[in-house]
Amino acid sequence: MQSPAGKRRKAGRSSSNLYSQAQYAQRAAQYDLELAPFEPYRAQAIAALELRPGDTVLDVGCGTGLSFAALEEGVLPRGRIVGVEPCAEMLAQARERVNRHHWVNVDLLGATAAEAPLRGQADAALFHFTHDVLRDPAAIDHVLGHLKPGAHVVATGLQWAAPWMWATNAFVLAAALYSTSSLAGLQRPWDELGRRMTGLQVHTAGLGGIYIASGRLAR
Repeated sequence: MQSPAGKRRKAGRSSSNLYSQAQYAQRAAQYDLELAPFEPYRAQAIAALELRPGDTVLDVGCGTGLSFAALEEGVLPRGRIVGVEPCAEMLAQARERVNRHHWVNVDLLGATAAEAPLRGQADAALFHFTHDVLRDPAAIDHVLGHLKPGAHVVATGLQWAAPWMWATNAFVLAAALYSTSSLAGLQRPWDELGRRMTGLQVHTAGLGGIYIASGRLAR
């Protein structure tokens, strides 16, 4: 039987998920345009995955599938991409992208990261601007539980810059209010992930307001 505290945590996660999905449902049509300024960080994050032909990679919170083209270049046709996205409107855009490019090695799962019906063990996982997922230990454990020991894991997203970087932090605040359900954890958004990995390295970009954290799943 689940404890009252556990039930409250689950209820809190469900409420956050619904809020987040509502946000992204409204943004789906213009999402690609909104993310255009952040594309260099996506490229850096995917490069850090060090994908090889034939790999399977999990794209957690895949949105409209903006990472798919670069992931395809890494895994090639004999590899596999699994996109996880709970927002139906965003997933529809991702499916349209897959069909347009005739990618036959992309599986799309309409579910939260904590409940996605993942199968087998993948070689890598990408968390690109998925702050809410990275603050949910159950979601992280579920995803990492479907990775091979030593798998590459990369996360990127918003973070608070140094306190005197007021202009950067004003931007981070505005962007976070627009795209996350909570500001909690923006000091170190990767810390829950880091506890489960080895050799985590965190690089800062965007005048201190963007991080790219990469490492391997503990063996």
